[in-house]
Amino acid sequence: MKNRALNPRLGTVVRVGLVGILTACFSLVGCASGPKKDDQVEARITEIISKMSVEQKVAQLIMPDISTITPEDVAKYRFGTILNGGNSGPYGNERAKPEEWLKLADAFWAASRTPHADGSPVIPVLWATDAVHGHNNVVGATIFPHNIGLGATRDPALIREIGRITAAEIKVTGIDWTFAPTLAVVRDDRWGRTYEGYGEDKQLVSDLGAAMVEGLQGVGSEFLSQERVIATAKHFFGDGGTGGVDTGDTVGKEADLVALHAFPYRAALQSGAQTVMASFSSINGQKMHGSKSYLTELLKVEMGFDGLVVGDWNGHGRIPGCTNSDCPESINAGLDIFMVPEDWKALLTNTKAAVDSGKISQARLDDAVRRILRVKMRYGLFDLPAPSARKLGGQFALLGAPEHRAVARKAVSESLVLLKNEGVLPIDPRRTILVAGEGADNIAKQSGGWTITWQGGGDLSNADFPGAQSIFAGIAQQAEAAGGKAILSVDGSYTQKPDVAIVVFGEKPYAEFMGDVKNLSYTDAKPLTLLKKFQAEKIPTVAVFLTGRPLWVNKELNAADAFVAAWLPGSEGGGVADVLLKTKDGQIQKDFKGKLSFSWPQACDTYSLNPGEAGYKPLFEYGFGLNYATKAAWTPLGEACALSKPNADNDVAVFARGQSLAPFALFAADGQGQRIRLASAKGRSADGKVSVVAMDRSAQEDARTISWTAGGAFGFDLAGTLNPAALGQGRALRIEYQVGTRPSGPVTLSMSCGPNCRDEIDITASVALAEQKGWLTAVVPLSCFRKGPQIGLPLSIQSSGRFEMSISSVTLVDDGGETSCRF
Repeated sequence: MKNRALNPRLGTVVRVGLVGILTACFSLVGCASGPKKDDQVEARITEIISKMSVEQKVAQLIMPDISTITPEDVAKYRFGTILNGGNSGPYGNERAKPEEWLKLADAFWAASRTPHADGSPVIPVLWATDAVHGHNNVVGATIFPHNIGLGATRDPALIREIGRITAAEIKVTGIDWTFAPTLAVVRDDRWGRTYEGYGEDKQLVSDLGAAMVEGLQGVGSEFLSQERVIATAKHFFGDGGTGGVDTGDTVGKEADLVALHAFPYRAALQSGAQTVMASFSSINGQKMHGSKSYLTELLKVEMGFDGLVVGDWNGHGRIPGCTNSDCPESINAGLDIFMVPEDWKALLTNTKAAVDSGKISQARLDDAVRRILRVKMRYGLFDLPAPSARKLGGQFALLGAPEHRAVARKAVSESLVLLKNEGVLPIDPRRTILVAGEGADNIAKQSGGWTITWQGGGDLSNADFPGAQSIFAGIAQQAEAAGGKAILSVDGSYTQKPDVAIVVFGEKPYAEFMGDVKNLSYTDAKPLTLLKKFQAEKIPTVAVFLTGRPLWVNKELNAADAFVAAWLPGSEGGGVADVLLKTKDGQIQKDFKGKLSFSWPQACDTYSLNPGEAGYKPLFEYGFGLNYATKAAWTPLGEACALSKPNADNDVAVFARGQSLAPFALFAADGQGQRIRLASAKGRSADGKVSVVAMDRSAQEDARTISWTAGGAFGFDLAGTLNPAALGQGRALRIEYQVGTRPSGPVTLSMSCGPNCRDEIDITASVALAEQKGWLTAVVPLSCFRKGPQIGLPLSIQSSGRFEMSISSVTLVDDGGETSCRF
């Protein structure tokens, strides 16, 4: 590295050796200025490393998930770190009580502290969690607004306080480390992680991300005290620039990408961030988990980062030539810790073999271990007692404490963005207020993904949020106190006409991958029906929109007298009432303070909409937000959508209402390919290994559940003639499905591509992720099957092993410009 041109990506060439790197910190990227290396600490690390075996060193690089390991495994293999994924809870229970979390933390701690028989150094384990909007995996914790809402507050001091509270609640359960904050500069709001970003402006992301790091870790004398946790700057870097595709590719001039997407990391490192998570995504086709140029040369050398780099969930396994259980390339690129939820034993063996063979040098191994130990020592881990004996360990009253909820409620009230107000707001609480919509009394919906479970929502109910308050409950409490009345009516029905209606609606909860969308058009018709109903009945109406991103809602904006973007506010729904309702004596309680941190689309087919880009013409600009003093006349918006189908007859139903429709016929096939037609859409394959049974989705037996106990297929033959246009250019398959049990082996979606030709897409990863996530929609362009001269039937789904999925509809549709060959 000596005499390397340090900043060619930025157009700034600085020729220095390693000893001069810290003098190059005037670049646009910047360098770390957190805690400095301590000579005594470094000497202690050197001594420990000198006494460790290769296997002990490699174990420090392995991070398994608590769903696949036990304290006994930790005692045997001495992993340096562990994590609980979004769907992992103590002893297999996602809804475990806080006491169970602390009990397991103590068990893992004790296991890692067991003396070695050979007297080699004992190194305590670190436990990490995804506490991304509060300690969100734990029942009863304070759930703060997601980052998109915090971005609308523009308040670093508030974010710093939220970080402090989150750290305290994490420490109650004995955990040391959180994978937060996300520093994505989001450029395409179709991305399913948009709400994890603070905004589309790099300076805002930088300011708020640094504030969160400081809140989580502390500064000065509070730095990594017993009331703080280790923070993670993630996902380095470019995750927000992938064109709206999760784990995609960020493309452009390298200098421009670094200047935009790496920018927030400067402030995070200057604020002392001790860990950085590598992104799943790629830069110009190069996977970040395998990029020495970025993980080592940019992050560690040019930016001066001396903490540890942790991988994302099996991110190393996505590098060409690697698997989840074998990837020396990631360590050589600069990764220090493999996040390997399930394949930890094989990865431990294979990584040791890579060191023994010289594929991973001893120097690189020791550097990774040194970085891990450095972070552990800065955290004081070697000198701490068991988690339950630490300062905040077991202080369960701090979880969801009133003072913590008060800060969350403030964050809710200051994150709301008023987009329209035709005089209906603020509301007199002494009136009769009808509160309607699926989000009105639904804490899981208002909290979004990464809440108790990975994707959130699902079968979560208000009972899973003790101490929390729904938006309706907050409105009702204030109305009752003022002498008024709030009525909950999800469907909008009433016996006595209300004075005003509030409709709470929006996106269903989702997290990464599942949250990716094809366009920004909000398509649920039920809220619009409610708004138009109240409009026709001349009832003043307020729309409260729960969403993880700006969406095209022109119709809903037109149909409401006031429209509020409430984002994903979390557990304190009362913060909405604090702004929407007056005091009982007619005064404004709190004014709207929120300003858009993401531009709002004017057209339904607008995807990337950022200030400074060519053609920037949003409906509401970045920074927009009304307040009660603002008088803005409303001009009705156009409601035509360029994505709307000009002719609904273009759709050709293959399967609907529990039956295959002519000219299609349903079949089940055994592992040898022998097909049996299922006239009643029920039955089994010839060998009985594939079964099809009826199930209810929206009506009696309107869907089918297909179960595989071994290899076989389920699909549709052509039993008559079909208009060739149905399978022509610009067409796609739309399949509504849910997965009950993830597959035990590969699953493919296939079609005919000509005589003796079959073309298939591997959908194993997609259906595995969809397990127990409810009904989903896949749109797959037929162009994905054009390896042969034509496209034809049969259409089939093959599984090589055990698997269960349900299907409610299969339709041939226009592809709408979709090009992704993903299920």
